[in-house]
Amino acid sequence: MTESPARTERGTPVELTDLTRVYGSIHALDGLTLHIDPGELVALLGPSGCGKTTALRILAGLDRATSGTVAVGGRDLTGVPANKRDMGMVFQAYSLFPHMTVRDNVAFGLKMRGRDKAARNRRADDMLDLVGLTEHGGRFAHQLSGGQQQRVALARALAVEPSVLLLDEPLSALDAKVRSQLRDEIRRVQLEVGTTTLFVTHDQEEALAVADRVGVMNQGRMDQIAAPADLYANPATPFVAEFVGLNNKVPATVDGGRAQVLGVSVPVIEGSLSAGPGIAMVRPESVTVAEVGGGDAGNARVTSVNFLGPISRVYCRLGEGDGAIDLMAQVASSLATRLTPGDPVVVGVEPTAVLVVAAP
Repeated sequence: MTESPARTERGTPVELTDLTRVYGSIHALDGLTLHIDPGELVALLGPSGCGKTTALRILAGLDRATSGTVAVGGRDLTGVPANKRDMGMVFQAYSLFPHMTVRDNVAFGLKMRGRDKAARNRRADDMLDLVGLTEHGGRFAHQLSGGQQQRVALARALAVEPSVLLLDEPLSALDAKVRSQLRDEIRRVQLEVGTTTLFVTHDQEEALAVADRVGVMNQGRMDQIAAPADLYANPATPFVAEFVGLNNKVPATVDGGRAQVLGVSVPVIEGSLSAGPGIAMVRPESVTVAEVGGGDAGNARVTSVNFLGPISRVYCRLGEGDGAIDLMAQVASSLATRLTPGDPVVVGVEPTAVLVVAAP
């Protein structure tokens, strides 16, 4: 895939301020505040029921907040109906009209806005070119693959030049390979068009791959919002650390802003335990595994190896009985293929910052 163009500033700012949404005894949103810059793509990530889709639906005007405000481009839209909000939407279901051609599907919103046929066909053809479906304009939905249908849905959403693009789990109905390809395509198109975008997903890989910033939601609140690399490297809460990426839970002792983890002194992330014994959340790629030879017993034994292509996950056990620690390391497959269950190894950690939480 070619390098994506730089993000433009043609988009519109979005402000969600202190949103709550209460359904009986359930607080779907509990004081959510979110600012999206012009042309920015923000992904909301979290488990089912965390409030991410509720936030998107309130921004779209498909649901009403119990309290709080919604503003787009400085205009308060809190009480404005959905059809007056100038939003483009793409859902998990493609929702294409089966009796219309691809071109007519893309042009439908323009027809509803009174654009003449020639103008809407030109715009539809431009959008189909943008998503790589120029040759499919005369086909019908049933003649397209799932990935192609979702490209049509994206082109239709963008054809009306919306102020904000809303994507609600748009890739979850697709198989893994198509999902990965279309994920990159959505990012390319969004960067090229420059539309401010809110992307809702439960898939962390998806969120980290496409977003300028990722917001992790938990029980109706925003636990953390940051650039993908920062979110991954510096989780603000145990929930974020657990939900984004994989972790090993390793006994640690904190003193003076550093932690002792497997005999290695490492810095601690802001929000960690200030002092005393705790549990360090260590990423698999920060765990080191080295072969031993000459009868050396090492400090751990391999329990299993999972080959994943260029990288592999090596599972090891330190110690025995109730005090044993099970660790997962992510290493180059060139090393992993030389290891088999039962092999002695030396396991350690890289001196990268970790989040240390109180022991349960």
